[in-house]
Amino acid sequence: MTASFSPRQERLLILLLAGVQFTHLLDFMIVLPLGPEFMRLFNLSAAQFGTLVSSYTLASAAMGVLGLAWVDRFGRRSTLLAILGGFITATLACGAAQSHAWLLVARSIAGGCAGLMGAVIMSILADTIPGERRGRAIGTVMSSLGLSAVAGVPLSLGMANLLGWRAPFWAIGMLGALLWCGLFAVLPRLDAHVSSGPERQGPPVTALFTPGFALGWLLTFSVAFSSFLLIPYLSAFMVGNLGLKQTDLPWVYLAGGAATLLAARQVGRWVDRFGPARVLAALLVGTMVPHLGFSHLPASPLPVVMVAFVLFMSMTSTRPIPTLALISAKVPPPLRGRYMAMNMAASDGASGLAAWASGMLLVTAPGGALVGFGTAGWLAVGVTTVSLVILWTFGRGAVPLSAAPSSP
Repeated sequence: MTASFSPRQERLLILLLAGVQFTHLLDFMIVLPLGPEFMRLFNLSAAQFGTLVSSYTLASAAMGVLGLAWVDRFGRRSTLLAILGGFITATLACGAAQSHAWLLVARSIAGGCAGLMGAVIMSILADTIPGERRGRAIGTVMSSLGLSAVAGVPLSLGMANLLGWRAPFWAIGMLGALLWCGLFAVLPRLDAHVSSGPERQGPPVTALFTPGFALGWLLTFSVAFSSFLLIPYLSAFMVGNLGLKQTDLPWVYLAGGAATLLAARQVGRWVDRFGPARVLAALLVGTMVPHLGFSHLPASPLPVVMVAFVLFMSMTSTRPIPTLALISAKVPPPLRGRYMAMNMAASDGASGLAAWASGMLLVTAPGGALVGFGTAGWLAVGVTTVSLVILWTFGRGAVPLSAAPSSP
């Protein structure tokens, strides 16, 4: 059942959820531009840095699977507040880390909380926002990725340069605490999905693994996998191969984040107007060019790299918007939290596995250049092609999902 909110309450809720999404995306992203520094500080290879990146997403995937047993048994409010509290604690522990192993463990715990947090956020949006405005709402929340690149990453890099690498984690933890207080004050219980009798049991959890439902999270897996074959190593590639300085990266991420922020809102509008399947198909085809172009780019001046990065990020980072809109609308509320947890697990598992796979493909040359990044670009295009096939099959054969109403 879709909860009833006034327009003002709806906007405030979306902004708070976007803020939570912003914190955990920034918590994940801040490690990426600091990659060259971490590799130098801890004497890490590309594969070891890939493990540090993938620990966050693989833990998120594992927790998403564990969440199948309980995430729909409690109200959305209590679930989100509990998980957000765990995320804040783990992020502060990252800032207090005294060794690489400590940081790795703290990152894994933070990632585990982040995965379930994202699932609950998308379930809240599906529970509270009418279908005709849901694409725009998801676009607003997902635009937090662009905002984290526009404001979060440059500010965090500046803090890291001035105060040390620990400072961004402390700042993210404090921001999360403020958002926790805001949600505690304004978020209603949202427990209409919780079963109270045999007539409200809804579909069993085994329905998640029927072909119709499985195609949805398989689509999510392939879309995320193709993206994260490249994303974790962009900063190392720009510094080691394209000739940029570490101090150039904030400007590059600022440009890419600004483009993503604008593109996310527009993609959300297109989803509401043209339907998520058509928009996703267009984005999958459109990203093949920047994936190949950026991964094969020779050493270039800063403006050229910025343009290539803007095209890459604005198209790649908006692909989850139509994917989530397509999937979330087709799942009944009593199963929605568990399904979205599984879907987030698929996304995070794909991200971690892709980062690890690219790390195994890539070799760091003595001068810092990444060897094999072009091969990773071709692999990303190949997986994107598979995503198109899955999307086509999903549209033709997802009868069980289509038959499941979005509200009882």
